Amino acid sequence: MKELPIRSLPGIPVLIVALLASAAAAWLFFTGMGAGGAPGSGMRVAASGLLVLLVILLLTGLYSIQPNQAAVLSLFGKYVGTVKEAGLRWNNPFYSKRKVSQRVRNFESGKLKVNDLDGSPIEIAAVIVWQVVDASEAVFNVDDYENFVHIQSESALRAMAASYPYDQHDEGQTALRSHPQEISDHLQAQIAERLGTAGVEVIEARISHLAYAPEIAQVMLQRQQANAVIAARTRIVAGAVGMVEMALHELQKNGVVQLDEERKAQMVSNLLVVLCGDRGMQPVLNAGSLY
Repeated sequence: MKELPIRSLPGIPVLIVALLASAAAAWLFFTGMGAGGAPGSGMRVAASGLLVLLVILLLTGLYSIQPNQAAVLSLFGKYVGTVKEAGLRWNNPFYSKRKVSQRVRNFESGKLKVNDLDGSPIEIAAVIVWQVVDASEAVFNVDDYENFVHIQSESALRAMAASYPYDQHDEGQTALRSHPQEISDHLQAQIAERLGTAGVEVIEARISHLAYAPEIAQVMLQRQQANAVIAARTRIVAGAVGMVEMALHELQKNGVVQLDEERKAQMVSNLLVVLCGDRGMQPVLNAGSLY
């Protein structure tokens, strides 16, 4: 089913003709009835009846279209065409007309509870911005295109959430929390693929809510804190090792003091304790000789 544009007549001239025909029908009816049995009175009444029938047909064919709205026309179940000209329009009065909004619309899915790629239960929701671009497909390919958009969007969101982990565990891995743009693009592509048969274009799809399920939220928070502590400790140790190497290199370069391997190891141990400790170290001064 593809959209077929069809022409329609302006409704204002048709409405004026209908009003004039109504006035003429009223004049013929009253003059015909007032003439009694005079010759031609019956013809006037019959003509007024025909004009009334014409007026009914003209008024039945009138319909209005708002901006960014389309009217899908069908004749006894057969698709005839789509009219998109805004204003008062007129077509065959036997056409059935179904109006479809082509304005940009959006909705937020409910919070869905799904399992991510690692099997952890999470809560996720998304905001979908969409628009009907083919009114005939929206009307004839699905029963209720609005309900179809909602159900298929939530189904695509579930499938997407199960394809990625919540957090990034390996370098270069795409995760729900750390790669919002990639996740949004993937979600938009999946929803657009599902809604293509309904004549709907997906303009944007973004995650609006993402969290661990309440039953594991506390445990996962501890896990995140542990990962943060490990990452911080790793950086501190790397910096401390660099500082120790620099200190030993400068001492040897300037010839300040000559240290054997045992004293170097002791110095390295003391510096690492000072630099990597959680609390400030209290220095102990050696008043005797170095050895």
